[in-house]
Amino acid sequence: MPTSRLLSFLRSFRGRLTFFFVAIVIVPMISLSVIVFRLLDDNESAKADARLAARQEAAINLQERARNDADRAAVEVSQDVLLATALRAGDAAAARRRAATLVGELELKRLVIRRPAGTFVDVGSRDAVFPAVRELRDDGGRSFGSLLVSTTGPRSYATLVKEATDLDVVVSRPRGAPIDTLADVQPGVLPTVPSVVELGGISYRSASFTAPAFDGGRTRITVLADEARTTNDRQSSRGFAIGLLAGFFVLAFLCALIVARALQRQIAEFLAAARRIGEGDFGIVVPTVGRDEFAALGTEFNAMSRQLQEKVEALQREEVRLTSAMRTIGDTAASNLDREALLDIFVRTAVEGVAGPGGAARATLRPDEGGEFRQLAVGGDPAGLEDIIRLGESDVLATGRPATVSSGDLHALAHPLRTAPDQSPDGPPRVTGIMAVARRGVPFDDKDRELFHYLAGQAGVSVENVGLHETVERQAVTDELTTLSNRRRFQEALATEVERSKRFDQPVGLVLLDIDDFKRVNDTHGHQLGDEVLREVARVLKATAREIDEPARYGGEELAIVLPGTDLEGAYNLAERLRQGIEELELPLPEDGTTLRITASFGAAEVPGTADDVRALIAAADEALYAAKHSGKNRTERAQRIG
Repeated sequence: MPTSRLLSFLRSFRGRLTFFFVAIVIVPMISLSVIVFRLLDDNESAKADARLAARQEAAINLQERARNDADRAAVEVSQDVLLATALRAGDAAAARRRAATLVGELELKRLVIRRPAGTFVDVGSRDAVFPAVRELRDDGGRSFGSLLVSTTGPRSYATLVKEATDLDVVVSRPRGAPIDTLADVQPGVLPTVPSVVELGGISYRSASFTAPAFDGGRTRITVLADEARTTNDRQSSRGFAIGLLAGFFVLAFLCALIVARALQRQIAEFLAAARRIGEGDFGIVVPTVGRDEFAALGTEFNAMSRQLQEKVEALQREEVRLTSAMRTIGDTAASNLDREALLDIFVRTAVEGVAGPGGAARATLRPDEGGEFRQLAVGGDPAGLEDIIRLGESDVLATGRPATVSSGDLHALAHPLRTAPDQSPDGPPRVTGIMAVARRGVPFDDKDRELFHYLAGQAGVSVENVGLHETVERQAVTDELTTLSNRRRFQEALATEVERSKRFDQPVGLVLLDIDDFKRVNDTHGHQLGDEVLREVARVLKATAREIDEPARYGGEELAIVLPGTDLEGAYNLAERLRQGIEELELPLPEDGTTLRITASFGAAEVPGTADDVRALIAAADEALYAAKHSGKNRTERAQRIG
C-alpha cells in the first residue's frame, strides 16, 4: 500500500479504529501471553518445589522418628545391669557377648560403645544409620565413654520413605556405596542443593538433608521426584491459557466490531443534529482535521459556536463536574495508607469545596492508648480562624458528633474522624480525630455541610484503614504472648542477615535458648505461671538485645536472637549475659508466697565460622543447645567450628 494511501487510511475513522484495536488489544495480548506463560512456568515449578519440600519434611520426620526409637533403645541398653557389670570390669569379651544379645532382643541394627582409648564394643551391621548417642557415667557421675545405638538400616529407611511419599530415595553414607530405591540406575554424585538432575534418561527434581552418622560424619538423604508431572502440569496450564486468550481475542474482536458500527451510526446522527442546531443559538468551537465524518461534525459545531448565549448552563455543568470530582477523590482516597497525606488531601479538598479560606485536621496516632492530639494537616490559610476552629473541635470532643458553630461573623464546621468507646459506658464516645473548616462572613448552608460531612466521613474511613493496616502488619510478625517476633519473622530476619553476611563478608550470630525444666513449671504451678515465665524471659531478651538484633520466640519454651555483625565469641558473651539475667529472675508463687527461680540453657553459633547457610546455622546452634542441656543445664555452649 503506498504511503499516501496508508496515511489517508489512518486519518479516517475506520483506520483509526483498526489502529486502536491493534494497539490496545493485539499488542497487549501478545505481551500478556508471554508474561502469562512465564508466570505459569514459574508457578508450576513453585508448586513442584512445594510438593517436594512437603514430602522431604515427611522424610525428615521419619529420620527423626528413627533416631527417637534409637534413643529409647539406648536408654534400655544403658540401664542393662549385665552390660554395665562387664563395662565396669573392663571385660571386652563379656561386653561384646551381652551387646550381641541386646542387639537381638531389642532388634537393634548396631550397638557401639566407645571409650577415650577407642572403640570398646561394636556389634551389628555397619550399614546402620541415624544413631542415637548416650553418655555413659560411673556411679560417681563421671563420664567414661559413649553409647551409640541404631535401629534403622538405610535400605529399610529408603523403602519406608518411598512408601510414605512416593518419592525415590538415595541414602549416601560417609563410608560405603549409596543405597537407593531407583530401578537399575546408579545415582552417582547428587547435588546438595535443590535442583533438577537426570538419571537413567529420566529428569528428577531433587532435595536433600543430612543426619549424624556413626563415624562422626553426616549421612545425606536425597529425595527425587519425577519431573514428568511438572512437565504435564505446565503443558496443561499452557493449553488452558491459550484457549482462554483465544476466547478473549474473539470476544474483543466482536466487541470492537459492535462498538465501531455503533459509533458510525451515532456520528451520522450527530451530524444530522448539528446541521439542524446550526441554525439555532448553541455550539462550541472544535478543531477540524481531514475530510471524514468527525471533520464535518466539527465544521457544523464551529458554525453554532457564534450563537452561544447562555453561560448559566456551562456554570451548572461545571458545578456538577466539581462535585463529582470531589466525590471521586473521596471514594478513591479511602484506600490510601499514608495518614498525613490523606488528611492533607481531604482538608484541602474540603476547603476548596465549601469555599472556606482555611481548615485543619488533628488526630492521635495511638487511639487505643489515649495518645494526645497533634495537628496532622492544614488546608488553605487558617490565620485568624484558629479560635472558631478550636470552638468547633471542642464541641465535637464534648458530644462526639459533627458540629456547626458560629461566633460573630466567624463560622466553622467540625466532624469527628473516628471515635472509640469511652471508659465510662454512660459517657459520650471518645473522639480520636477531628477535621474542621472555617470562613468569615457567609454561614455554611446545607449543601456545604453535606459535602463537608461526606469528605470528613471518607477521611475517617481512611484513617481507620491506616490503623487497621498498621495493626495487621504488626500482629503478622509478633508473638502474642511474649510480644517478641514470631517464628515467621525470625526466619525472614535470619535469612536476610545470612544473605547480607555473605554479600558483605560480615559475621552473623545466632543464639538459641531453652528454658530449663519448663514442663515441670507448667505441671507443678500451672500454665498461667508458665506464660509469666515466658514473658519475663522475653523481657530480659528485649532489655539485653541491641536495637539491630532480632529477638524472637522460636517455638514453645525456645527463644532465639539473630545478631547481625556478631561473631561466635560475641554471641557467646551475649548468651552469658542473658543466662545471668534469667538466673536472677524471681517470680512470686501465689500459692505459698515463695518465689520461683528459673534458668535456661544456650547454644551459640555464627556464619561463617560454624555454618554456611541458614539451615546449617540453626542446626549448629541447636546442637550447641543440646550439648548445654546434656552438660548440666544453665550453661552456654559454642557450636563446633567448621573447616
